[in-house]
Amino acid sequence: MIRNILGSLVALAGAASAVLSPFRDWYDGRAGRDYRVRDLFEGITATESGVLVSILLPFLFAALLVIAGVVLRSRLAVALAGLVVLGFTILWMVRQGQAAGSLTVGGDGAGLQVGVVNALAGGVLMLIGALLMRGRGRRAARREREPAEPYAAPPADQVDTWPPTQEPGMSTHTSPWPEPEVDPYTGPDPHDPRTRSYPQAPPGGPGDPRDPVHPPQRPPEG
Repeated sequence: MIRNILGSLVALAGAASAVLSPFRDWYDGRAGRDYRVRDLFEGITATESGVLVSILLPFLFAALLVIAGVVLRSRLAVALAGLVVLGFTILWMVRQGQAAGSLTVGGDGAGLQVGVVNALAGGVLMLIGALLMRGRGRRAARREREPAEPYAAPPADQVDTWPPTQEPGMSTHTSPWPEPEVDPYTGPDPHDPRTRSYPQAPPGGPGDPRDPVHPPQRPPEG
């Protein structure tokens, strides 16, 4: 996490340096925005260039790549942006050297100036940011691509641990054997004297709870 944040900040700083570089002087007092993109492939000319068709265009593209790489945590996108900035800057140096005969560095406003340094530093910072970033990680990407699988069936010696729980700690069932099943309740047992509604005794015998004065009679037959 810390590496991703640090790498993102370094890469964004490099993108800002690269985007601001065309507005600085590059060579002999000429700003980077005055060089056309086509001059990098056809040769440097004295023709002035518009801002959107100048060397600023590939640098803006690189800055968008950096932003996308930071949002998506893609090291590849950030590294590609750094290579774009360095590639176009080095290509400009080659073309400028061919046009001027040689490249010089002078402190009196002649030769290479601070704009080139900003562009090179921006590309290097983007590459450093890509190296510092950890990216999304293979496990996170694989977890997003693969659907969640249901719980597998437990082994035969752990049948009492099903279904699994997400709660930490030991399972409440620690016995390796299944729990015994309890018979369902069907009411009191009629043969159990403890559950009879009244005590049973032989008719007429001692302890007969029936009334001896008014014994039960059979109903008349129709």
